[in-house]
Formats: sequence, C-alpha cells, structure tokens
Amino acid sequence: MNTVEELENRWAKAEVDADVATLDELSTADFTLVGPFGFVLDKQQWLDRYRTGDLVTSELDWRDRLVRELGDTALVIGVHAQQAAYKGTPADGQFRATHISVRTDHGWRFAGMHLSPIGLPA
Repeated sequence: MNTVEELENRWAKAEVDADVATLDELSTADFTLVGPFGFVLDKQQWLDRYRTGDLVTSELDWRDRLVRELGDTALVIGVHAQQAAYKGTPADGQFRATHISVRTDHGWRFAGMHLSPIGLPA
C-alpha cells in the first residue's frame, strides 16, 4: 500500500469478502486487535475467525476517518459500523475504532486495531 487510505480501503473490502490472504498481507506478524468488549486477539486468532467461517461480516461502513501520519506510524480514528454474525449470533454494531499502521519495506501494514462501542453518555 502506498498510502494509508489505500490500506484502509483494502482492509474494509477484505473484511466483507472474508479474504484471509489479503487480511494476512495487510497486517504485521505481531498484529493485535482489541475487540469492542475488551477481548484481545493476536493475528492468527483474528484471521481464524474468517478462516473457519465463524465471523461473517455482511456490511462494513468505515467512515468519518481522521488520518494522522507520524513518520513511519499512522493513526486512523473513525466510525466502524457493521452488520455481522459470529457463530450465527448477530454481532451488529457501531464502534469508534483506532487503527495503528506502520510503514514497512512493502508499504503500510496494520500493527493494531482497537474498537469501542459508541453509546450515549450515562
């Protein structure tokens, strides 16, 4: 990926397509995901959800993105709205997400993602 924006767009499409090969290519070996309920997945656990068919994302709207490039690191904060199911149970939601990417010899790659549910203040 030559730009962070290209990386982000390819990722969103790969999630909906359950394209494990592309998700693997777009992420670093030590990629880590913090899910919307606080669970932590390493790269293989993240990919296995698609590989096994446990996670099916039918729609993903990745919008309102703010991209900050800080040298060879980029932070992208946006709204991640999805229609999905995990092992047949609905996993729809709207989350504030932070993506951390690093510039490598092969272009931009994801090093981590963190999702937080968007809710009303108490």
